[in-house]
Amino acid sequence: MGAEHFCFTSEPLSIERTYALAADPASGAVVTMVGTVRANTQGRAVAFLDYEAFEPMALEVFARISRHIHECWPATGKIVIHHRLGRLTVGEASVIIAVGNAHRADAFAACQYAIDALKLEAPIWKKEHWADGDSDWVVG
Repeated sequence: MGAEHFCFTSEPLSIERTYALAADPASGAVVTMVGTVRANTQGRAVAFLDYEAFEPMALEVFARISRHIHECWPATGKIVIHHRLGRLTVGEASVIIAVGNAHRADAFAACQYAIDALKLEAPIWKKEHWADGDSDWVVG
């Protein structure tokens, strides 16, 4: 199994740092996914988002995702999942996932699995604050 690096932070995320943690000479590909705060959701203008998480359980979910990736795509090396907490404005990165693998197709598949599983399974919530002053909680 490769090395993993999982974290939550209130600081801006760095794609350069995430990539550096995932890169490895054994990996022929490092696929990175950056999730950002959209300007509009469901036709409504977004002012900002607030993210919260139950971190101990979410980190366990990240580890379970990593184990599954290593089982399904055995040539996977390092896996990095970094997630922001707190207030984020439009355009800011809320999550960065990077997966190293010997093969690009497997790196893409594993990275997609990671974000999809995170959205379904991790106890992470966002409160969308709309430009009109209204807000809604969203899971995932």
